[in-house]
Amino acid sequence: MGNIRIYRDLRVYQNAFEAAMEIFEITKSFPAEEKFSMVDQMRHSSRSVCANLAESWRKRRYPKSFVSKLSDSESEAEETRVWLEFSLGCQYISNETFEELDKKYDLILGQLVKMISNSEQWTIR
Repeated sequence: MGNIRIYRDLRVYQNAFEAAMEIFEITKSFPAEEKFSMVDQMRHSSRSVCANLAESWRKRRYPKSFVSKLSDSESEAEETRVWLEFSLGCQYISNETFEELDKKYDLILGQLVKMISNSEQWTIR
């Protein structure tokens, strides 16, 4: 676990932030008609992974709330994967970009599940 003082020290947060920034960049090239649908949804869900992680970190005194916010983060990560699938299906991203980001979100989801499964290691007693 290392010496983690703030949520920004969490590897899962760093990975999610990096992935969200990649999504921000790739969605700049999406068609204008997707600006208020797919682009907004992808950017929102990818950023929400990070936001929910930050919120969960502040709720470590309350184990159920901590796990609940991590679960929200997990849901947002999976939603982002669905939007990536639609992006691939609509040919807005290449298969290579899809595979790269899908692997990143698979890692993020694994990290979140591990935190949820071992929540007692993270909560403040």
